[in-house]
Amino acid sequence: MDPRIAYTTTSDGLSIAYWSLGDGMPLVQMPAFPLSHVHLEWQIADARRWFEALSPRVQLIRYDPRGAGLSERNTSDFSTEAQIRDLEAVATQLGLDRFALFAAGDMAMTAIAYAAANPGRVSHLILWCGWARRADVSGSAQTGTLRALLDQDWEIYTNTVARVLLGWGAEEQASTFAAFFRECVTPEVLRTAIDAVYDVDVSNRLAEIQCPTLVLQPHEMKNPSVSVALGLAGRIKDAKAVMLEGASPLWFGEGINDVLGAIAEFLEVGTMRAVTTPAPEVSSSRTVLFTDIEGSTSLTERLGDAAARSLLRDHERIVREALRAHGGVEVKTMGDGFLASFASASEALESAIAIQRAFDDHNRSAAEPIMVRVGLNAGEPIADDRDLFGTTINEASRIMGLANGGEILVANVVRELAKGKGFAFADRGETVLRGFEEPVRIFEVSWRTQV
Repeated sequence: MDPRIAYTTTSDGLSIAYWSLGDGMPLVQMPAFPLSHVHLEWQIADARRWFEALSPRVQLIRYDPRGAGLSERNTSDFSTEAQIRDLEAVATQLGLDRFALFAAGDMAMTAIAYAAANPGRVSHLILWCGWARRADVSGSAQTGTLRALLDQDWEIYTNTVARVLLGWGAEEQASTFAAFFRECVTPEVLRTAIDAVYDVDVSNRLAEIQCPTLVLQPHEMKNPSVSVALGLAGRIKDAKAVMLEGASPLWFGEGINDVLGAIAEFLEVGTMRAVTTPAPEVSSSRTVLFTDIEGSTSLTERLGDAAARSLLRDHERIVREALRAHGGVEVKTMGDGFLASFASASEALESAIAIQRAFDDHNRSAAEPIMVRVGLNAGEPIADDRDLFGTTINEASRIMGLANGGEILVANVVRELAKGKGFAFADRGETVLRGFEEPVRIFEVSWRTQV
């Protein structure tokens, strides 16, 4: 079950979203800015396994930093001192007298500064692919190229970062991750934050750290390099450096159990191990359903983060109720939409109709209507690690993208599977979906006249 998200306020008046899960030694996992969203992270299967492996052994605390995720984004102060105020607000709200810190990337600099200044409060410090001086990583050719992309095209930038993190062959996963990235932060905030950290150097604070420190780094990773990690550990008294297999900057990726094992041994909290990822396999035939809120980006810009988030909670509640009522399995959500799977086309159509009717009822009295578009397809998608991939999924997403708010569009195969079941369809003709060569016949479900 996803943890309950709560909010606290920093000393400079910003709202910070956080959650706490489990008992035992408090471990604050600091945000890997800009990739931070305390709600949507739970929809990423690998990240969820990470949280579920940690929380039985420690009291795990996660928060979104200022400018990202569900925390307040209306700020221009991303200094180390400002980042520390976010951490202090959460720790104070939870009454944490002493706690361990886990930090990655740029946030390692904030963790180092905080641990050095608060030796009595930080019990353990864990640094994953971190650095004490931004110049150690910002001078690479890759960093310069990505920065140029950020200034030119937000979508291409996020897609490129996703492929750098996950590998260039991870097409479906990278697309999902890039969409997650765009939900976490805006390009304007990211540019401001990058400008704030590029000259940060806390290397003079390393000798002041008194708590046990663990430096973790995949030995094949190029930026930061192993030499940066070893140099970091070498300047902290009695720090332990562990070089792990692989090259991924994601601590919850392929080597997740090695990372968990090193942390468990360091914290002395017993064995921690994530559930083994099952091998990909071809599923049986399924009908899949995509939903999406029409104009969700402009909605957030118009209403502001807090009001838009409240609206999204209504959306999530309504969709999930309709899925449960008709046997749907929620595969994933990206905040403003869902992917769900059904054993039969009839159940999927009934759920889609229930979704539209529920939003129609909601919009009659709502100050801000929620217009949802729905697309359905059927086939044999690839099931891999609680997610679905393949042609069936891609076509369903494209079909949903053709719909207007309040519409349900389906591929002809769904109509054929549900023939004789009392559903009314209107022929929308053949269309060539983006990325496909063969045309697909699309039908609209006449849900307002459905019995």
